[in-house]
Amino acid sequence: MGKSLTIAPNDGEMLKPAELIELRGTGPLTLHDRRVFNHLVEAAWGPEMAKPGREFTVPTASLKHPAEPTTKRLVESIERLMRTIVVARRADGAEIRMQLLGTNTIETTINTGSLTYSFPPRLAELVRDSNIFAKLDHAVMRSFSSKYAFALYEAVARRVRLRHVFTEQFTVAGLRELLGVEDGKLVPYKNLKLKAIDAAVAEVNAITPYSVAIEPQRKGRKVVGFIMGWGTKDEAGMREAYAEMNRPRIGRRNRLNKTAENMVIVDDDASQ
Repeated sequence: MGKSLTIAPNDGEMLKPAELIELRGTGPLTLHDRRVFNHLVEAAWGPEMAKPGREFTVPTASLKHPAEPTTKRLVESIERLMRTIVVARRADGAEIRMQLLGTNTIETTINTGSLTYSFPPRLAELVRDSNIFAKLDHAVMRSFSSKYAFALYEAVARRVRLRHVFTEQFTVAGLRELLGVEDGKLVPYKNLKLKAIDAAVAEVNAITPYSVAIEPQRKGRKVVGFIMGWGTKDEAGMREAYAEMNRPRIGRRNRLNKTAENMVIVDDDASQ
């Protein structure tokens, strides 16, 4: 067994194996789906998660907003996790195609409810051998308004733990996978840049302990790839991120747009 599942998280954080962050094919998943999946991973965390067929149980109240009177949205997320086929790559290069969630049962009474669930055998085998993981902050994950920012935060949180590595190159398809952009959506570069890349970078820079930048790589006027750079903020940057995280989400986009006006990176061909 790898070491990831044997490590206990600190208060206020969860650990997530790199293998579950670098999945391909997560585009259909919503922000709510991703939060639910992470909660299920966290609730199962430990050596038992590596056992195929092992069942875990959590209260349904922990998976939905207190104001939601029913489990309708939760059920929709569970079903998307069950039918979304993702692709993982093993250390030996083999590709594994699997679902994110196995069979499950929701039981409800007048005052409470529970979800009993299992992970598919291939997923259990994948995390069993994991040695690399990200530390994800609960409060930060709750604060995101964009699924692309959520995915970028996980990717950066995994990479900041790498020593002497501060940049990575991606193909256009590779960056779309990293951000969780669904096939057929945001196809023109200007749409991808505005609605996924810029939105994700701005929110990650605003409310997390990390700084990230994503720059296009071109052949002539055509964007053929991207380079992503990341780092950890200094104390002042972390204080500002904490302050923004605790401000209302309403109005955040305007605040971030004002900040973006002061950025020195200019992409004259953004409309291509």
